[in-house]
Amino acid sequence: MMSPLYFTRASLCRTAPARALRSMLLPSDDSARLMAGHKLVWTLFGDSPERARDFLWREADRGVYYLLSRRVPVDRHGLFELDEPKPFAPALAAGDRLAFTLRVNATVARGGGPGRRGKPCDIVMDALHSIDRTARRAARARVIREAARRWLVAQGTKSGFSLAAADPAAEIDRTGGDGPDGGRDGDDGGTLLRVLGHRTMRIDRQGSLAAVGVLDLEGVLVVQDPDCFLEAVARGFGRAKAFGCGLMLIRRV
Repeated sequence: MMSPLYFTRASLCRTAPARALRSMLLPSDDSARLMAGHKLVWTLFGDSPERARDFLWREADRGVYYLLSRRVPVDRHGLFELDEPKPFAPALAAGDRLAFTLRVNATVARGGGPGRRGKPCDIVMDALHSIDRTARRAARARVIREAARRWLVAQGTKSGFSLAAADPAAEIDRTGGDGPDGGRDGDDGGTLLRVLGHRTMRIDRQGSLAAVGVLDLEGVLVVQDPDCFLEAVARGFGRAKAFGCGLMLIRRV
């Protein structure tokens, strides 16, 4: 039995003292704002230096964060306006269709060997690496779309869900669409998956800057194993969860 989960929206205060700090707390540079968000959200859960992270978060808008946590967040520094935390315990059944959005650092292990773990590589950069440099720009949208679909299908296999088909009667699992970042799938019976964008962020990990690929995805999934799926949502997907990635937001179709 999993411990309870809570979903909360946290917004930076707009009182005069907090407004004076907004330029520092919310820098315009995306990577800097990611790092600032990481530190800000930790203030809601970091009640002791030994505390391990037991929450997921993502930036919903500038200064607005969605939180999924094992504990109710506590604003000890008066920085936030917290909505009332809501218990997160959706009653799901196999076959339920859910719309989802997901901001994720999706990686694949490369360079490993017997008894040795491979190095995590961003799935988009990994897929582009196999394409001739002169052809990468033209192929980029397709490569992002296909890499995202393959990764999400693999996640679903071990996490109790599948991607919904654009045509529910079609027993097919491939992505269509021809928009610049994926588009909603059209006439080819593809899956209901859309890639909203891919960007590279710079985060400070133990004193050195690391490049992190961030995918923004949305679509429709079909629940196959409700308990397995909810456990996966609670854990989060992909890597860089401490930096605003991995939280899947779901709602019924």
